[in-house]
Amino acid sequence: MPSVVTMTSIESITLEAADPPAAEQFYKAAFDLGPDQVRLRASDAPTTGFRAYTLSLIVSQPANADALIGTALDAGATTLKPAKKGLWGYGGVVQAPDGAIWKVATSNKKNSGSASREVDEIVLLLGASDVGVTKRFYVEQGLKVGKSFGKYVEFKLPSSSIQLGLYGRNALAKDAGVPPEGTGSHRILIHGDAGSFTDPDGFVWEPASR
Repeated sequence: MPSVVTMTSIESITLEAADPPAAEQFYKAAFDLGPDQVRLRASDAPTTGFRAYTLSLIVSQPANADALIGTALDAGATTLKPAKKGLWGYGGVVQAPDGAIWKVATSNKKNSGSASREVDEIVLLLGASDVGVTKRFYVEQGLKVGKSFGKYVEFKLPSSSIQLGLYGRNALAKDAGVPPEGTGSHRILIHGDAGSFTDPDGFVWEPASR
């Protein structure tokens, strides 16, 4: 019986943009992210509306969320959801000039120190048309489930700098503050350690470079 490859990490993501140098400049200025986390490449693939994914920057306190959202807006992002407190914590959602949607959030509702732009974790949430089907697909790729309830799944990637989750497409769009409709390219590639494949929702994975 062939052995099952266990996916343990996402090395980086590649965002496709019409103007990669401008996008690279934005991500450095807005979030201090470089090619170790976010790579850019040119693409004019047709895409409209919601691209069915969001990226989250998880921080330690509200002041840090405000700092990152502020530099993102200064660098050219637009507000989708203003930062505010919620049942889950504190955060807001912005859209980068290249079209990618970023949520900046913390589970803490009170500050514990001076503001900084330090990011504790990056989380990629994929919007699934059928969460159960997509969950089974990733388990078959060797991914281990950490949490799973309703239309939300969180995978275990202990050695990864970028974490991965699934959310129902409509629920993810609502969380991002955009309509769920969208067509064409997702404009994102995911680089991991489980080879090349395309998931049931059309997200493309490529081998990590290292």
